[in-house]
Amino acid sequence: MKKEFVMRGQTVSGQSEVLNFSGFKPGMAYKMTEFSLYPSVPAGNETLLGTVVAGKTAMAPNAVDFNDEGLIASSMDASANVNDTQQKTVINDTFLITQNLILTVMETITSQAINWQCRFVPVKMSGPEEAVTNYKQFMISDGS
Repeated sequence: MKKEFVMRGQTVSGQSEVLNFSGFKPGMAYKMTEFSLYPSVPAGNETLLGTVVAGKTAMAPNAVDFNDEGLIASSMDASANVNDTQQKTVINDTFLITQNLILTVMETITSQAINWQCRFVPVKMSGPEEAVTNYKQFMISDGS
């Protein structure tokens, strides 16, 4: 069993956070397996939006582009009321993460802070695979 780990926090609506992967073990990459959003103060009919990207700049959660190869995850949690939520999350769980990510969140009613959680599993890479993965992420984050 691979040892998974969780990053979680709270970010103000419209703001971004860096998920720091620098300093992790050489020869290792990580795959995202979960991206969840939860309101800090349920308003009753808010919509929570979030994105996680491997690019140089954040991606607005209300203008998601699935053609962007740096997009790792997108989540939308629409609530008609506190007891009725519809969460849709799309994760590219084949993306090998070796560099920092940018998480951005947005809330549509009150601009409150949003709680978020990301779950990752480690993946061991061979030397050539690590070189290709690092180069690919560099090209994405460099905007090339």
